Amino acid sequence: MRPYFAAALLFPAALHAQALRDQVRSWREAREPQIVREYSDFLAIPNVASDPASLRRNASTIVGMLQKRGVTARLLENGQYPPAVFGELRTPGATRTIVIYAHYDGQPVDPKEWRGGAPFSAQLRELRGTDWVDMPVPASGRLNPEARIFARGAGDDKAPIVALMYALDALKATGRTPAINIKFFFEGEEEAGSAHIVPILQNNRALLAADAWLFCDGPTHQSRQLQVAFGARGSMGLELTVYGPARALHSGHYGNWAPNPGMLLADLVRSLRDPDGKILIAGFYDDVLPPTAAELAAVRGLPPVDSALRAELLLGATEARSALLAERIMLPGLNLRGMRVGQVEGLAANAISTEAKASFDFRLVPKQTPDHIRSLVEAHLKANGWFVTHAAATDAERLAHTKVVRMTWGAGDEATRVSLDQPISQALTATLDEMLGKPVLRVPTLGGSLPTATIESTLGVPLVIFPIANHDDNQHAKDENLRLQNLWDGIEAYAAIMMRLEAHWPRITP
Repeated sequence: MRPYFAAALLFPAALHAQALRDQVRSWREAREPQIVREYSDFLAIPNVASDPASLRRNASTIVGMLQKRGVTARLLENGQYPPAVFGELRTPGATRTIVIYAHYDGQPVDPKEWRGGAPFSAQLRELRGTDWVDMPVPASGRLNPEARIFARGAGDDKAPIVALMYALDALKATGRTPAINIKFFFEGEEEAGSAHIVPILQNNRALLAADAWLFCDGPTHQSRQLQVAFGARGSMGLELTVYGPARALHSGHYGNWAPNPGMLLADLVRSLRDPDGKILIAGFYDDVLPPTAAELAAVRGLPPVDSALRAELLLGATEARSALLAERIMLPGLNLRGMRVGQVEGLAANAISTEAKASFDFRLVPKQTPDHIRSLVEAHLKANGWFVTHAAATDAERLAHTKVVRMTWGAGDEATRVSLDQPISQALTATLDEMLGKPVLRVPTLGGSLPTATIESTLGVPLVIFPIANHDDNQHAKDENLRLQNLWDGIEAYAAIMMRLEAHWPRITP
């Protein structure tokens, strides 16, 4: 233990924080099966965009969960789109207000890919050797903290919602009430890009007034330690269609003569980035805001995980081999999400396809804007001989140009990053340092993307991120899961934030 934290434990404030953590832990240890059962019931409600009725059931369920804990709660309607859930818990005498954000919607599922074929039937499993074995939830007693709950939404992002509820329960059971004004905002469209969140924010500006927002979405550090992130990368999607012949052609009769759209697309993709992940589009890095000395120091002070991750993921090497993962996340990225042309294996045909498609996502860093990225990418393709259209190519366009590509852009979000010296940054890290008895990890940028820029620009508030899900939770993939210890850690941490955040935040005189 670092000397500072060994000494800090002698001070009354630190002792109080440690006592709070221990009491919350004891309360939770006596109720672990009950918590898992309520969590499983919540996970049983489907939460994909294609099922709007179930999304509304999720929202209504959360309202009930909040009201059960004495929180004033209601739905913030948004026309035909999923509502947000708003809750408020005011504390007499508190001078600071924070909005806590999570989302209740999840990624699409293909039940055939999931073990058991039921993505919304939560299953408790323990690892036995190399296999996860189904376990019943006992009526009472302690649970294996390394066991995991498997279901869509388990890690992304229903875990913090449940952890927040049980943090409130634990405080009440130990005779405490939060020392800060808390507002809850649970979104129902985050996985769809928060496409319709702005009207909710604008129509409820006064209701959502706060000193800062705390985002509870994303994974903990790969070392399994809790981390605070001070920003998130922006994102934008791109769909491409490259055109070939008007009808599929026999590859023997027409190969080496008729251009193959799959090969054309492969050349296009290869022109965008090099094998080390450097983006080759002219001007792409011109707007990038470099990290500060403090941010670089924070990144280089994180626990080393790269070697272990390479072994876990069976990677013989990584892109930009000498760079750390945490440093790479602070740079913009270009990911090929998927390609489609023809068929493979038993369905493969000796044919030249009529078109080929590709899907990309760009990850942006501070100062990059979606509009500028769009213009740079389109200029790059035109400079490489492509005729660019944003609608289905006409016969005349296909006849007039050698290489024709249709581009369909997503809306896009900018990146955010608050200073490590912001009052909310210092207050949150000091609170968690105190609770843990050691420094919480400080990460300048979360690798994923969140609607932080939209909220920041609409409401003008700083945002920090405190995730609790395990880093290996199969987020957005089959067999998504949450490690129980991560849920337990979240309950303790949220209780500490509710009780101790204002003590570390410069006070506002009423």
